[in-house]
Amino acid sequence: MFAALAGALALAGAAAPLLTSEELRRVPAPEATQGVAVDAAHVYAVANSTIAKYDKTTGERLAAWSGDPATFPHLNSCGVVGAELVCASSNYPKTPMTSTVEVFDPARMVHLRSIPLGHGHGSLTWVERRDGFWWACFANYDGRGGEPGRDHSFTTLVKYDDAWREARTWRFPETVLARFAPSSSSGGAFGPDGRLYVTGHDRPELYVLTIPDDGEVLVHVATVAVPMEGQAIAWDALQAGVLWGISRAGRQLVATRVPAIASDRETP
Repeated sequence: MFAALAGALALAGAAAPLLTSEELRRVPAPEATQGVAVDAAHVYAVANSTIAKYDKTTGERLAAWSGDPATFPHLNSCGVVGAELVCASSNYPKTPMTSTVEVFDPARMVHLRSIPLGHGHGSLTWVERRDGFWWACFANYDGRGGEPGRDHSFTTLVKYDDAWREARTWRFPETVLARFAPSSSSGGAFGPDGRLYVTGHDRPELYVLTIPDDGEVLVHVATVAVPMEGQAIAWDALQAGVLWGISRAGRQLVATRVPAIASDRETP
């Protein structure tokens, strides 16, 4: 399957992914249009204004939250942080681009609070908690949802402290930006190896990045072919090396095993 996928990418004029992953299972989920979150016992399918909770073992739909689309027009991704479900949200495709972080109680599937980030680097698509900081990606687009003077190359990773004060920013490397175009990064999560694993909007590819000690451009380490078409991702809480994503076309939550990346691997 993935050999054919790599060949198709090559025929489309793109360099074939360096590595391939192993698809493990699919869970049907009508809400799987934006992304997925995972905890020990559950997977969560994320749509624009809805989050559905599924039993990770059986695939049974257990509960759901739905919000007013006027208030929650575009949930982009969610992640389990401690006992909370932390989600990136924006007003896409409206402009000027504004963003919020929305926090939920996954046990009761209720909304707890909003953290407004306002108008800044772009449209918030994913947020991660690591090493005592918040890491947030702001998308920019060539067309619909973009602002004048910005295109996909303005996609930015921002590091925040606990008070959501900006500490540092990074740009994405050209090798990854070229694969984002004309959209941006829709998903991102720190892997078990400490690297940052990022998806675009619709390509079945996973970009492995490291954060440099110096400099403002992330380092592209590898690309992995995956059985999900971009969108938000999440690492399994219990199974090492297992990454969840979605198939938007199939309305499915997809689990895949990502190969270990050699410590000395670098993009040519």
